[in-house]
Amino acid sequence: MQAIPGALPHFLLVYAALYGGYGLTTPFLPALLSQRGLSPTEVGLVLAAGTGLRLAAGPLAGTIADRFAAGRGVLAVCAALSATSALLYLVGHGFVGLLLAGLAHAAATAPLAPLADALALPAAKASRFSYGTVRGAGSAAFIGGTLAAGQVTGFLGLAALPVAGAAAFAALAGATLRLPVAAASARTQVTAGARQLLRMPAFRRLVAVTSLVIGSHAVHDAFAVIRWREAGLSPATASLLWAEAVAAEVAVFLVVGPPLLARLGPAGALALAAGAGLVRWSVAALTVALPALATIQALHGLTFALLHLAAMRILGQTVPPALAATAQTLYGTLGLGIATTLATLAAGPLYGALGAGAFWIMAAACAAALPLLPGLADEAVAPDRPH
Repeated sequence: MQAIPGALPHFLLVYAALYGGYGLTTPFLPALLSQRGLSPTEVGLVLAAGTGLRLAAGPLAGTIADRFAAGRGVLAVCAALSATSALLYLVGHGFVGLLLAGLAHAAATAPLAPLADALALPAAKASRFSYGTVRGAGSAAFIGGTLAAGQVTGFLGLAALPVAGAAAFAALAGATLRLPVAAASARTQVTAGARQLLRMPAFRRLVAVTSLVIGSHAVHDAFAVIRWREAGLSPATASLLWAEAVAAEVAVFLVVGPPLLARLGPAGALALAAGAGLVRWSVAALTVALPALATIQALHGLTFALLHLAAMRILGQTVPPALAATAQTLYGTLGLGIATTLATLAAGPLYGALGAGAFWIMAAACAAALPLLPGLADEAVAPDRPH
C-alpha cells in the first residue's frame, strides 16, 4: 500500500475540530434548550428524538460514502451541515422549532466520527502512524472544547455555544477537504452492504462484545455522580473523578494502548477491556471509598479506549475497503448507539430497584462478553496474514 504523504498532521486537525466541536455543543445543550423555554420533559423528548434519528442517519451516510467512493466528500458535506444546523438552535422557537433544529443537527453530526475513522484507519496503516494518536488528540480536544464552553458561557452566555460549535464544524469541513487523497482503488459496487457485513462472523461477534462492554457503562454514566454525592463526596471531588476517567482515556489512546494492542492482539485487548469492566463495576457495587473510586476510574482507559482501539483494528483487518464507511457507521449504530440507548433505558429501573447492586448487572454484561472472544483473533487476523 502506497504511503500517503503528510497524512498525520491533516488527520490531527480533523479530529481536533471534530471532537472540539462535540465538546463545545454537547455538554451544555440541555441547559440551552431549557433556557430557550422547554420544560424538562420537552428537553428529554428533543434529545431522545435526536438519538433515534442518529441511529438511522449514520448508516445511511456510510452507505452513500461507500457506494460513490466518496468518504472525504460526504464527511465534508456532513461537517458543513453540522455547522449550519448548530445555528438553528438560535432561530428555532418553541418545542416544535427546537425539535426540528435538534433533529437536523443530530442527522448531520451522526456520521462524523464513523466517517473520520473510516478515512483514518487505512491512512494510518499506509503512512505508518498510530490511529490512537489521532483518536487521543480527539479526546483531548473534547476536554478542551468542554472547558472552553464553560468559559464562553460565563462571558457570553449559552447562546454563544452554537456559534462556537458551528465554527468548529466549519473548520472540520475545511480540514476534511485538505486531507490527502489515498491512491485510487478499484471501485466495487456496494450492494446490500449491511447484510454482507452482518454475515461476517467477526463483525457480528465484535458488535456483540462491544455492545456488552460499552453498554455496561450505562449505570455509571447515569448514576455514579448521584451515588457519590449521596455518599458525601463533594461536587469538586466528583468532577475530579470524572476528569480522571477522561484523562485515562487520552493516555491509553496516545501512549499505553498502541503497544498494548500490539502485544496482546485485538482479541486479547478486548478480553482485557471486558475483564477491566468486570473489576470496575464489581468494585463500584461494593464501595464508594475514595481510594477505590480513584483506582477504578483509571480503568476507563481500558473499558473504553482500549476497547475502541481493538475494535478499529478488527474492522480494519476484516472489512473490505469498499464497505469501510458502511462498517464504521453500522458498528457505531449497533455496537455503540443502540446498545447505549437500551442500556441507559434499563439503567433507571435497575438502579431504582437495586441501588448500587445495579453495578453487578453491568459486571455481568462484561463477563458475558468473554466467551465470545475465543477464535475472534483468527477471524480478525486471517485476512492480513502473509501468503
